[in-house]
Amino acid sequence: MKYEKLAQDIIKNVGGKENVNSLTHCVTRLRFKLKDESKANTEVLKNMDGVVTVVKSGGQYQVVIGNHVPDVYDEVTTIGGFQTATSEGTEEKMSAFNKFIDTISGVFTPILGVLCATGMIKGFNALFVALHILNNTDGTYQILNATGDALFNFFPIFLGYTAANKFKANKFMGMVIGAALVYPSLAGITAAPAQPLYTLFAGTIFQSPVYITFLGIPVILMSYASSVIPIVLATYVGAKIEKAFKKIVPDMVKTFLVPFFTLLIIVPLTFIVIGPIATWAGQLLGAGTLYICNLSPTLEGILLGGFWQVFVMFGLHWGLVPIAINNFAVLHYDPVIASLFAASFAQIGVVGAIIIKTKNKRLKAIAIPAFISGFFGITEPAIYGVTLPRKKPFVISCIAAAIGGGIMGSMGSVWYMIGGFGIFGIPSYLGPNGLDTGFYGAIIGMIVSFILGFVMMFFSKLEEEEAKEEKTESPLVKQEILVSPLKGDIKPLSEVKDEAFSKGALGKGIAIEPTEGKVIAPVNGVLTTFFPTCHALGITSNNGAEILIHVGMDTVQLEGKHFTPKAKQGDVVKVGDVLLEFDIKAIKEAGYSVITPVIITNSDSYLDVIETDKKAINYKEDLLTIMI
Repeated sequence: MKYEKLAQDIIKNVGGKENVNSLTHCVTRLRFKLKDESKANTEVLKNMDGVVTVVKSGGQYQVVIGNHVPDVYDEVTTIGGFQTATSEGTEEKMSAFNKFIDTISGVFTPILGVLCATGMIKGFNALFVALHILNNTDGTYQILNATGDALFNFFPIFLGYTAANKFKANKFMGMVIGAALVYPSLAGITAAPAQPLYTLFAGTIFQSPVYITFLGIPVILMSYASSVIPIVLATYVGAKIEKAFKKIVPDMVKTFLVPFFTLLIIVPLTFIVIGPIATWAGQLLGAGTLYICNLSPTLEGILLGGFWQVFVMFGLHWGLVPIAINNFAVLHYDPVIASLFAASFAQIGVVGAIIIKTKNKRLKAIAIPAFISGFFGITEPAIYGVTLPRKKPFVISCIAAAIGGGIMGSMGSVWYMIGGFGIFGIPSYLGPNGLDTGFYGAIIGMIVSFILGFVMMFFSKLEEEEAKEEKTESPLVKQEILVSPLKGDIKPLSEVKDEAFSKGALGKGIAIEPTEGKVIAPVNGVLTTFFPTCHALGITSNNGAEILIHVGMDTVQLEGKHFTPKAKQGDVVKVGDVLLEFDIKAIKEAGYSVITPVIITNSDSYLDVIETDKKAINYKEDLLTIMI
């Protein structure tokens, strides 16, 4: 119970468990709804070790913890006896891309652990055969093979469950759709010597024989045993149909009539429309990715190996996981993300060098367990705790991974199954031909990545990065403080009369109604953008935060009138430097609002952006806290 003491202190200082109406959490915050906020000891909580700050907003009392908030949440709910609630992270406003990533992760995350475990079993089974420890006719082999194959052969049933959970539908409805797709009698209809009734789309890439009809409508039967896209789409549509029936079916018969009508519609619809279209899309996707790999496997390996860790940081890897699984179903192997293993070994090579080089005891204490977990494929501790905060080691690991990935690509290394990660991933490269060139390419790529990462880091300077780490207040949470560039009254972005700002389309932040016509630099950095009309400027901090300060609404139409620049685009600025002066009275008399949004335009790159809880603010007072 790592966070037991912290959880006890939090419960005590929010007024005790009897003062809590409900508790949820998002990516960084515990979100309490308290009966009486005056009973909470806000200042005590703010100064508590393990708590970043406290925010009161939207009727919620928010205790900001950091990226380990799920662990703290578990302790708080256990000790407080609170009813476990669904995380609110998905309820917050998200861009279309983030919604897609959230959907993919929501469907695949619950099953990835078991998917990796069964893949490892299948991989080791293949290894035992290759080493002549087992024969593929042995009973031991057959049982292990069934264990390894079971999940993937009946994948639609499992994905039906997780997809229904994600789309807030009846989970068993999702499983029934998946089970129908792999129903043995239907799957066997196309087996020889059966002859099709006729063929649709003859002579095209979508040529499809028709063996059966449903109410006279042709049904294109396909193999859905290991498919991904059809069941996810079918469950999504099924969730919409179920929701519609819930509104019109009487409560007394809703329990059975809602699934009855939902399944009567969605299962035939899946076989007739959704399944074929989704399968064709999957086939095109698999063929497209294979085509790219065939153009230059080496280049593909370099790019994916080098950028895989970046993809993971920004959640982009979720867009590649379905492609890989789809390739297993269509091609029976995946050449796309096979190079990612180079990244794991490059990362631990860099961390290994840091362990030897550093004299910083705290850094060594973080790096040693990170190295061990990275050896088994869990690289997040190494990335977030060791290499990324120091930048140079992370870049070195990406370079080493790119070279190792290039080697793997050039030697034709592909995945034949989703297995374990790190050292446990080696059997995943064993195919029908056993120890072939692709398998040896994977081993060479991993070794080269590790050695290059180690050597490049060992002969690089680390002292500066260590010095920066010594200044970090907490090893659990890293943050950047943005001070106020204006003096005035604090306003939520929702009050800004411009949807680009009020709906968060441009990023998270806050607004200020200025009482003095001056803008100062809120961070040390570079004035990367200064609009010719002087009404808006952009600053990139030394830590990479991209800040937009937009003075007034529609003030671009003033064409620079009433604005006086005090700096120019490209200037290196320090906190407090005067960047702009403007005439508040004249701007208002011209009919324009002077409310000024201060936005972190790349806020999606951070865990959270926390606003001040002050009602009025002066220059250089803390305005926003960026959780890194």
